[in-house]
Amino acid sequence: MGRGPFLGLALGLSLTLAACSGSDGLRQLNRPPTGPDEFKVVPAKPLSEPESYTFLPVPTPGATNRTDPTPTADAVVELGGSAAALQPAASIPARDGAIVNYSSRYGVTPNIRQVLAESDAEFRNRKARFTNIRIVPVDRYNQAYQQFALNPFAEADRFRRAGIRTPSAPPPTNQ
Repeated sequence: MGRGPFLGLALGLSLTLAACSGSDGLRQLNRPPTGPDEFKVVPAKPLSEPESYTFLPVPTPGATNRTDPTPTADAVVELGGSAAALQPAASIPARDGAIVNYSSRYGVTPNIRQVLAESDAEFRNRKARFTNIRIVPVDRYNQAYQQFALNPFAEADRFRRAGIRTPSAPPPTNQ
């Protein structure tokens, strides 16, 4: 017996094992980068002299510092909001009370982020169950969520047919 069938079987087995690799099966076209994440680098605020040296706060290990970066609070302030609203003990501003009441009229799930993360992981596992065998890397994320993607041009046409104005969209091409 020649080496041809044996080499073909070995090649097929190695391709099958290579196709089954990966942790969750979605968006794993390349190896993750090993360098630093440039979006996690936030410069510290400049040092400033306090108004009075007699009323300095007591140093507390683990507490925040005046020069610690607060990118979320800074972005809220730059967009016209109040940084005090980001504090955990802060209440909802009076001007936002109506929208909070309206949005919570059917009840509020306190652990909604955890519930959504678990259901999304279950959905991805279900979708990846039958697409694990691939010879070349593919973007399984788009395959799993393709049915939920919107075509912006088709949606703009649908809105126009319904008589809804779309001033920010380009004009229709068929006119």
